[in-house]
Amino acid sequence: MAELGDMLFLIVTFAVLMFAVGKVAFKPVSKMMTDRQDKITNDLDYADNARKEAADLAAQRQDELKNSQADALKIVNSAKENGEKQRQALLTQAQTEVSTLKQNAQTDIDQAKQDALADAKNDVAELSLAIATKIIGKELSASDQQQLIDDYIKGLGDTNGTN
Repeated sequence: MAELGDMLFLIVTFAVLMFAVGKVAFKPVSKMMTDRQDKITNDLDYADNARKEAADLAAQRQDELKNSQADALKIVNSAKENGEKQRQALLTQAQTEVSTLKQNAQTDIDQAKQDALADAKNDVAELSLAIATKIIGKELSASDQQQLIDDYIKGLGDTNGTN
């Protein structure tokens, strides 16, 4: 029976010890395990949310990259168009300036031609007067001189027109 008493004592002591451990240690350990499980769950949720945010940011950056590439293409095309417009404007301006220079040169040539003809007419008039005076041997009146000059100039005009 002593064994039964020892066994009974061990069972009662074990039950009291289990009750004491349950009251003193089980609740804190259980709370610690629950807290740890909650922390792991929260960490997993946080990691999942962070992964989703990273994926969203990556998609947003990809869209922005596509938009920036499209904007860059628009800028390049705009620059090409502006360059072409400027080239065309410069070409038109150069053509206008060339045309103006040609017109001015033609005007200068025509004026120089008129001046040369006028000088030639004066020289011819003086020369013809001198020749007429020698041929006729007398001085001509003003109207006679004018008539000779006009006839000679008319003959020059006909000669220049046929050449």
